[in-house]
Amino acid sequence: MKPQWDDLKVFLAVARAESLSGAGKRLKMDPATVGRRIARLEEAMGVPLFSKSPTGYVMTQEGERLMPHAVRAEQALEAAETEMAGQGGALSGQIRLGAPDGSANFLLPQVCSEIAAANPELEIQIVALPRVFNLSKREADMAIMVSRPETGRLLVSKLTDYKLHLAAGTDYLRRNGPINTMEDLKDHRIVGYIPDMIFDKELDYLHDKAFDRVQLASNSVSVQINWIRQGGGVGVVHDFALPAVTGVKKVLTDQFSLTRSFYLVRHEDDRRLERLNRFAALLSDGVRREVARLERLA
Repeated sequence: MKPQWDDLKVFLAVARAESLSGAGKRLKMDPATVGRRIARLEEAMGVPLFSKSPTGYVMTQEGERLMPHAVRAEQALEAAETEMAGQGGALSGQIRLGAPDGSANFLLPQVCSEIAAANPELEIQIVALPRVFNLSKREADMAIMVSRPETGRLLVSKLTDYKLHLAAGTDYLRRNGPINTMEDLKDHRIVGYIPDMIFDKELDYLHDKAFDRVQLASNSVSVQINWIRQGGGVGVVHDFALPAVTGVKKVLTDQFSLTRSFYLVRHEDDRRLERLNRFAALLSDGVRREVARLERLA
């Protein structure tokens, strides 16, 4: 029995979701059917493709070897569909974008809503996680990162620079008085990342800045901003997030200012996929324009 493309599609979904239920949701298929399809593919291949672990379904060595072939089959089918549909039409299908939660919460919804409005058949998924995405395992079709990756078969393009400043709640400042110097910060609670959960060195904003310690810490940008808004203390905030947050203002802008960058990262094998190329171009243009617009309002 030869492997069928439909079963390879199920294999890819399980490999990416690492569970039958997660794959079923992506495929709109019940987990039992997903399991049967995987069993059928394993029978056709004559090898086990997954092993069950406490954390979910993990690819065996045979599954790891099959993965790039299945991805190439997926890409070939997608390229054929794009070619037959013509390259000038609206985008369709599903695109999954991985991003750190700062950009995912305060930047990408605006940009992706505009893209979706112009492409009604396009399904966009934003995965907001405070970590680096593994594009080789196809956790996402593309990812926004805050550091340029130095290894791997990847396509990397710089999206834009963005600025960050210290900020505090307006009610907090009324209660505690103005903050005029960096030395004044020693009398205030600091909001920031949990030190051992900082997944990228570019997010270590408070390192070498003479902050004794972070009293209110989270791995989530949204939690940090809400802490600041609720009067928890002083923290570093993206300028592009400030227009969406009421009751928060920048402090010490002449003494503390950071510039970081966003990079759009894709797998090199996707270079010839016109649909992803067009989406990446729309995303890149949208992110640049939206960061510039929001920073003017901050």
